[in-house]
Amino acid sequence: MRLFEFFIFISFLTAASGLDAQSTSQDAAPAQRRFELTYAGVINGVPLDAHVRIWIPVAESDSDQEVVKFSRKIAGESRLTREAVHQNQMLFVEIPKNQEESIPFQVDYEVNRLEVKGLRSDSERPISRRSRELYTKANRMVPIQGRPIQLLTKINLPSDPIESGRALYERVEEYMTYDKSNPGYGQGDVLWACDSKTGNCTDFHSLFISLARSQQMPAFFEIGFPLPEKRGEGKLGGYHCWARFYADGKGWIPVDISEADKHPDLKEYYFGNLTENRVAFSKGRDVVLEPKQAGDPLNYFIFPYVEVNGKPWPQEKVQLDIRYKDLDAFSGSK
Repeated sequence: MRLFEFFIFISFLTAASGLDAQSTSQDAAPAQRRFELTYAGVINGVPLDAHVRIWIPVAESDSDQEVVKFSRKIAGESRLTREAVHQNQMLFVEIPKNQEESIPFQVDYEVNRLEVKGLRSDSERPISRRSRELYTKANRMVPIQGRPIQLLTKINLPSDPIESGRALYERVEEYMTYDKSNPGYGQGDVLWACDSKTGNCTDFHSLFISLARSQQMPAFFEIGFPLPEKRGEGKLGGYHCWARFYADGKGWIPVDISEADKHPDLKEYYFGNLTENRVAFSKGRDVVLEPKQAGDPLNYFIFPYVEVNGKPWPQEKVQLDIRYKDLDAFSGSK
């Protein structure tokens, strides 16, 4: 039996016995969620006879989720590709001479997602030298010097990497307020976040990553979509992102600081844990696609990126429709 299947089996027994699968105890089996996800949309206003290239982010299996089924429907020649830096997978589509003003697309998944318990004693994942170097460097909107480091001037960070990560987690949660009313939110611009002290998940976690990397603590950005806690089916709204930092001797530790800010009763939980109510699509910032796009590196990669005749197509002309449907018979209990 595969490790992922073992966790699913244990989770089923836990749910059937009436135990709380959302327990913060690190000894309890991780909760599990099985669902269908449809990532669909339409690219509008495309000129006839134009050369169109499309890159669509693709969710894939890792230690936290298993993609059981994957299928796609889109015009043109399509193939799966993988960029070299963050190892994100994508669906690349090329239409040499477009014949439709609107180009529909649909990618269907069946996903098994596990709750992440990053502080479990068996969670260590050794870091490569390349990853350590990559995830301690600055990004375009994530500096590791200057203004954000002023937030640490009166803080003595512990020598223990877990406790040091916790101190940064506490500092960001204390400093920031989840608020999407100020223009400029959602870009993950650390300098903007320092000035506004507000933002969404992108801004919270960019600031955390900036502070972590300033201390030579590897940290990276991960993005996907949130699912409502209550099982069922429906349309999903915006994306959700979180971060992970690396602690020597322990591995990659997840943090979801914006959720902690929105739900203070779960503040302790979201240091080191992630609920199963999400699906991950990509990680990293300043993403160079495969094949390489003609435009600038992407700030992050969760929406389709389109080029028409070698120029970026406006994002507002790409209409998305993301839907989910839970599959587990016992999942209606949540």
